[in-house]
Amino acid sequence: MNKIAFFSIPAHGHTNPTLPVVEELVNRGHEVWYYSFLEFKEKIERIGAKFIPCDEFLPPVSQQELEHKVGKDFAALIEMIVDTTIALDEKVCAELRAFQPDCIVSDSLCFWGKLFAQKLGIPYICSTTTFAFNKHTAKLMRRGLKEIVNMLLGIPRMNKKMKLLRSHGYEVDGFVSIVQNDNETDTIVYTTKEFQPMAESFSDRYAFVGPSIRKSPQLLDPRRNRKDQKLIYISLGTVLNQNKDFYQNCMKAFVDSPYEVVMSVGEKTEIASLSRIPKNFSVKDYVDQIAMLQKADVFITHCGMNSVSESLYYGVPMVLFPLHSEQRLVADRAEVLGAGVKLKGNKPKHLSKAVAKILSDKTYLDNAQKLSVSFQKAGGAVEAADVILAKIEGLLQFD
Repeated sequence: MNKIAFFSIPAHGHTNPTLPVVEELVNRGHEVWYYSFLEFKEKIERIGAKFIPCDEFLPPVSQQELEHKVGKDFAALIEMIVDTTIALDEKVCAELRAFQPDCIVSDSLCFWGKLFAQKLGIPYICSTTTFAFNKHTAKLMRRGLKEIVNMLLGIPRMNKKMKLLRSHGYEVDGFVSIVQNDNETDTIVYTTKEFQPMAESFSDRYAFVGPSIRKSPQLLDPRRNRKDQKLIYISLGTVLNQNKDFYQNCMKAFVDSPYEVVMSVGEKTEIASLSRIPKNFSVKDYVDQIAMLQKADVFITHCGMNSVSESLYYGVPMVLFPLHSEQRLVADRAEVLGAGVKLKGNKPKHLSKAVAKILSDKTYLDNAQKLSVSFQKAGGAVEAADVILAKIEGLLQFD
């Protein structure tokens, strides 16, 4: 039996793909500790791992604020990382010394997991639920002027935090070395080489295992009256989903359409505030996305990496509505590969035109299904578990 410690940030998109991997490891008889946050306690314990809460050590931050830091305020993100690492230092280092894990698997944005592994000399694997980034792919981000200015203005703040880390025994060269893996870092990436931009620029220490998809029962057609009726699924994810105007525009776009529309608006959007719901719409606080994508014909998405991966895993073409730079990169890739249409605006006419384009041109479906084949063959959670165990056994060899 091996011992593995997982670390992640308090975000669904970064935690959920790791859960099937943890379950696979537990089912094979290995012991897993998962340093996470109370929101994920039930999910983690349900799959047999030991859950260890980190909430009290994280500065008060909502998932929406965290998403903002990741996408737009890099200096604030670095400050949060350093403050969290130092707050957790005494507790976690003592626990890890006692547990003696054979490997630490830490999310690519959960830098404290990486720092603990370096400080304690524990073998480390980076878990990347977004695209993999290096000096080449970072140029594709196309950050806005405000984001660039904020980053430049924040350099003195970030350098100050680097000094603080060093004073606590962490050997770091600078903030870039913390956030960017090099080609010598063992890394699991939850996509395929086909979907990864500039995949040829990464070493063979990057394992592109494809999406890690949780199991879900197939969703029965909610109320389709005709076999040929198309199903449109709409979701803006779990974080930046409070967008009343967008939801109302969707209803205006498809109110008189022949489509059945299922729209997930999140728990913080009051469905009653959206005015009269069209008869061909089903509007919910929560929808089982994995189940829905097994039936949908088109997915209107915010282009979070997990949502796009899940859509392509089931061969569903997309209408792409990215909300920040990382999501724009995902949207760009889906568009380049012909599996989606990027919205030119969020008005009803833009939405209806994009959906009509996808449904009238079979190449979008064909391209999505080609990617589906490669996604499903990549191995997912089983392959990721194999990579972790190979690392522990000193046999790590990536294809």
